[in-house]
Amino acid sequence: MDNEVFLKRTAIEDYQYNEAMKTLRTNIQFSGTGIQVVMLTSSVLGEGKSETTFHLAASLAQLDKKVLLIDADIRKSILVTRYQLDRRVDGLSQYLSGQKKLEEVVYKTNLPNLTMIFSGPYSPNPAELLAEPLFDKLVAWARENFDYVIIDTPPMGNLIDGAIISRNCDGAILVIESGNISHRLLQKVKGQLEKSGCRILGAVLNKVDVRQNSYYYYGKYGKYYGKEYSSEH
Repeated sequence: MDNEVFLKRTAIEDYQYNEAMKTLRTNIQFSGTGIQVVMLTSSVLGEGKSETTFHLAASLAQLDKKVLLIDADIRKSILVTRYQLDRRVDGLSQYLSGQKKLEEVVYKTNLPNLTMIFSGPYSPNPAELLAEPLFDKLVAWARENFDYVIIDTPPMGNLIDGAIISRNCDGAILVIESGNISHRLLQKVKGQLEKSGCRILGAVLNKVDVRQNSYYYYGKYGKYYGKEYSSEH
């Protein structure tokens, strides 16, 4: 694996945010044996899923664990633009469509222990690509070569992509925007994950106004392991 990429904007200078990531990281570590491949998803766009995914992966890498972050949001990825890459990169959609070999889309980053596979160009048929045996092969390879595999998936409120991906995962974390997602929609997403046999590890209650909410929230949606604190993240 000779590909390398330099990421900018990798740190958030917010003590509470970083402590929340450590809490989430710790709870994943203590979720039981066999939790290696974890997907993060949400119900709709804009809940902070991709930002949470990246910083969770980076936080795990700080433990001297080998971490692979897979951006499987082929429909609407933000990671390439968010982290201002220093070069053009190939990605998952090109691998799954047979245009690139696996080793051509795997990138070491300037963050120690963090390796990434980016989404690649937009594809008109992402669900079909993700259902290809090549994705199964990718995850099997990742299990052999990394301590943790963290996957950013599209929102599951009206897309099937996440349910397809979940079949290869040991657990899932839901990212929920505080005060913006209905119980009914969240139950729909929860049901999709349960139907696929993917264990729900917990959730991140995101965009919480700490001036009004200075607590961890345990409500009717289930168990919440961590949260992001600022509406700016």
